[in-house]
Amino acid sequence: MEFCDDCGSMMKTEGDMWLCSSCGAEKARSAESEEMAVTTQGQESSEVVDTSEVDVEDMGPTTGARCPECGNERAFYEMKQIRAADESETRFFTCTECEHKWREDDH
Repeated sequence: MEFCDDCGSMMKTEGDMWLCSSCGAEKARSAESEEMAVTTQGQESSEVVDTSEVDVEDMGPTTGARCPECGNERAFYEMKQIRAADESETRFFTCTECEHKWREDDH
């Protein structure tokens, strides 16, 4: 991926050049720098992890979140970036009592 030096927009490849579709700037492609780039091509996709047989002590951190199902005041939590990088992370909760799962997003 390459960003335009003039306007900061993401550039696209066109033959041996990088082309900015916003301002029209062009930049020569470099095989050396593209070789160092990290891609997701060929990487394994993540899978759902089954935590049903994990001991409570090994589940991770807890917080004082109120379960919408049973009213318990404690939940395990995990934060993940599932939207654009300029938006806040999504918080995933699992009740320590009834194991109900829910999520919270900033709006």
